[in-house]
Amino acid sequence: MSTVFDQLRRDEFSALDDGTVFLNSASIGPLPARSVEALAECNRDRARPSTWPLERLNGILDGARSLAARLINADRSDIALMPNTTTGLNIAARALPLVAGDIVLTFDGEFPANIYPWLRLSESGVVLERIPPTAEGWPDEARMHERMRDHRVRAVTVSLIQFSNGYTVDLAALSRATRAAGQWLVVDAIQGVGQVPVDVQATPVDLLACGAQKWLLGPWGTGFLHVRKELCTTLQPTFVGWAAFMGSDDYTRLTSYDPRPWPDARRFELLTHAVQDFAAMNTSVGLILDVGVPAIAEHVRALHAPVIEWAERSGAAITSPRGAHGSGILCVRPRGDIAATHARLTAGGVQCSLREGSIRLSPHLFNRRDELDRVAQLLDG
Repeated sequence: MSTVFDQLRRDEFSALDDGTVFLNSASIGPLPARSVEALAECNRDRARPSTWPLERLNGILDGARSLAARLINADRSDIALMPNTTTGLNIAARALPLVAGDIVLTFDGEFPANIYPWLRLSESGVVLERIPPTAEGWPDEARMHERMRDHRVRAVTVSLIQFSNGYTVDLAALSRATRAAGQWLVVDAIQGVGQVPVDVQATPVDLLACGAQKWLLGPWGTGFLHVRKELCTTLQPTFVGWAAFMGSDDYTRLTSYDPRPWPDARRFELLTHAVQDFAAMNTSVGLILDVGVPAIAEHVRALHAPVIEWAERSGAAITSPRGAHGSGILCVRPRGDIAATHARLTAGGVQCSLREGSIRLSPHLFNRRDELDRVAQLLDG
């Protein structure tokens, strides 16, 4: 597989060969060359509207739903296209029939996009309870499962992978527990889909929101919301989009005003979508599916080795979990001035993030072992 990744770097990511080391996919993923061209082609064709029949428009959007479904082993009808993760999480928070006195459980330390939509429900008497982290700084899953025994808990909302330390939650255990208790499970999956396998058939969730601009290497303004099939016919749209209703696909009779929402996830979509951006997203997701997420996960974890070896030599702390709870995100806390260390990496051409007291490195399929060797050398000072 190393030959495959080397070839992808040459063919699709040569723009990264500018003397820097890009290790910031947890913030933004670079567009592959083929996706840049797909985006350019769509934008060029906007000068000739005749090249945009409805079949082309709808084909791109239907393709996006199908590709998103393949990523997580879902049915295409359970996918609603979204401009970002935040919109999907807001739909989840507003569409679930939560009432005063209900408790929503989450972990303290979640990315803000998975906190504020639920905090806003306090206006209706819904309580957001944040489970404090363990002594190691990880999400306290044991405490989460204890609190789920409270009959007032109606929903659990978690990140598949924590943005600040790369911790991967045991989603299968949460799925089993919420199914048994009749609770809703909502997942912020933006830091996971594309770098770790996700299968909502094997591990059912109720709603899963994912933006495409990070690990999926897509443009800003693209993403999706997966809605469990049974909920597609019971939850009502949070906002009323004109294309969310039956008959809206027949442009010859739009004023028939059928009041019935689509019986699938399209009922949660708002038009008009950024079609050109979804065309580029489709190209990027197609690349990821061709390579295979399991192969990407293996490649990315192997890239961590030079930095882990440096940490063991230097006495620095690895502030990301290893093993089953690990991911492609590797966080380190050097001894001494962490801000100065981060500045040294930046001055040395390494693009990474400083998050919650650690340096966050997030390599992807386009990164090479020699780039992580260079990071380890810079960390040595």
